Amino acid sequence: MKKLFKFILNTIPRPILIRLSIVVRPILAFMLKGNRFTDPIDGKSFRMFLPYGYGNQRNNVLSPSTLSLERHRLLWLYLQNETDFFQSVPKHRDGSDHNPKRIKLRDTEINSVLKVLHFAPEQEFYKRFKKQKNIEYTTTDLLSPLADVKADICNLPFEDNYYDIILCNHVLEHIPDDTKAMQELYRVLKPGGMGIFQIPQDLSRASTFSDDSIIDQKERAKIFGQYDHVRVYGRDYFDKLRNIGFKVIEEDYTNKIASELVEKYCLAKGEIIPVCYK
Repeated sequence: MKKLFKFILNTIPRPILIRLSIVVRPILAFMLKGNRFTDPIDGKSFRMFLPYGYGNQRNNVLSPSTLSLERHRLLWLYLQNETDFFQSVPKHRDGSDHNPKRIKLRDTEINSVLKVLHFAPEQEFYKRFKKQKNIEYTTTDLLSPLADVKADICNLPFEDNYYDIILCNHVLEHIPDDTKAMQELYRVLKPGGMGIFQIPQDLSRASTFSDDSIIDQKERAKIFGQYDHVRVYGRDYFDKLRNIGFKVIEEDYTNKIASELVEKYCLAKGEIIPVCYK
């Protein structure tokens, strides 16, 4: 199964994969039903998750039902448990919140709608976010069939200081001029707004590594983790965001989750969520 998934990932273009997965997903979910692992996004459980990886394949990482990976499930849990992203009004009759430390992204007194910009929207989030009454949801990408606006992240067609929340999950490692992309993210984010800019990161590296001379796709997949990646981010990623102007919180969220749930949800222990504010 590992070889098959690796072949599919490295030979079929991403837009086609997205369309094919809509058909294949319910079949996989039915075949792999069980109770060992659970996808927190839809609450469904399976005897195994699927392998995934363009270079080295990782076991039990791709959810059969939502096709989420570790980073997606971690982001979902963070938004659900630590912010009011999914709330339109306070849950308690007295106006208080179940979690008093929850990050307030909106003014609950006026029941404000959040303006959300989502780059390269993932299937597991797309329909769920679209249905939310408490957000004004815009998706963007150059190639994705799920994008409302076809746009270059380095030259966005959006107003300054417009979005309350920007989600940009595993995009920047594809962008040659990631400095320009980060500047654009900063420009369109509202003052006080929050951005979550997840990337594949090697925390053992102090500095980010790139090498444009490597052009062979197999070699790029081996070194960068994926044939269309242009760098491997190190620990200096957070400081690069700070140099753009963001206030960055390095959220080691798996350390706030019970270890048995980290295993049950198939999360990557120690993965850092870059939570950025303007």
